[in-house]
Amino acid sequence: MKLALLCTTKKVFPTGKNLHVRLLFFFLLSFFSCVVSAQPAPDEAYTKVITERSVKIVNTLGIKDSVIYNKVVLSLVNQYRGLSVIQDENKTAVSKIKTDTAAGKELMASRLKEQEEKRNTRTLLLHEQFVSGLQALINASQLEQVKDGLTYGVFPKTYTAYLEMIPSLTAEQKLKIYDWLKEARELAMDGENSDKKHAVFGKYKGKINNYLSAQGYNVKKEGEEWAKRIEAAKKVKN
Repeated sequence: MKLALLCTTKKVFPTGKNLHVRLLFFFLLSFFSCVVSAQPAPDEAYTKVITERSVKIVNTLGIKDSVIYNKVVLSLVNQYRGLSVIQDENKTAVSKIKTDTAAGKELMASRLKEQEEKRNTRTLLLHEQFVSGLQALINASQLEQVKDGLTYGVFPKTYTAYLEMIPSLTAEQKLKIYDWLKEARELAMDGENSDKKHAVFGKYKGKINNYLSAQGYNVKKEGEEWAKRIEAAKKVKN
C-alpha cells in the first residue's frame, strides 16, 4: 500500500491500562484515516482487534519511552494489516485463476504456481522490513519476545518439552531441535491465523520426530514415559 500523504498526530502514552489501549486504538484509527491512497479505509473492528493484539505483545517488553512504545505498536499493527492485504489479494487472484474455464490444466497450474511465488515474495519482503524496522527500535531480547508473542510462545514451550521428554538428548541433538523450531517460528510469524501458525510448527515437529527416530529414540515411548513422570510429580506435590 503506497502512502501518498500522512498527517501529524500527538504522541499517546496514558497511564491507565484500558485507557492506554483505547487511546492507542483511536491514535491508529486517526493515523490510517489521514492516509490518502487508492485503498479503502481500514475496517474499524479489525483495527481494534490488531491494535489490542499488538499492545498485549508490546506490553511485555518493558519499554519506558512513549515514542518508542508507540512506534513498536504501530509496527506490529502495520505488519498484521500488511499480511492481511497480501493474503486477501492472493485469495482473490487464485479464485480468478481457477474460474478461468478457458485455460487448460497446465496453464492454470502454471498461473497458480506463479501466483504462489508472487505471494511468497511479497510476504518475505514484508517480513524482512518488519524485522529490520524493529531492530532499529528494540534490542535483540525484546525482538525475540515479539516473535514469540506473534506465535503464541510455541517455540520456547516446544523446545522445553523436548528437553523434558528426552533428558538424554546430546548437545548436538538439542541444537538441531532448537534451530528447527526457531526456523519454524520465523515462518509461522507470517501465518494468516492461529491454525496456520500451529500447522507450521506441526510440520517441523514431524521433522524433529523423524530425526529423533533416526537417532535411535522411540519418540512415542519417550512421550508416554514423560507423561508418567508428570503424573507422578503431581501426586507427590499433592
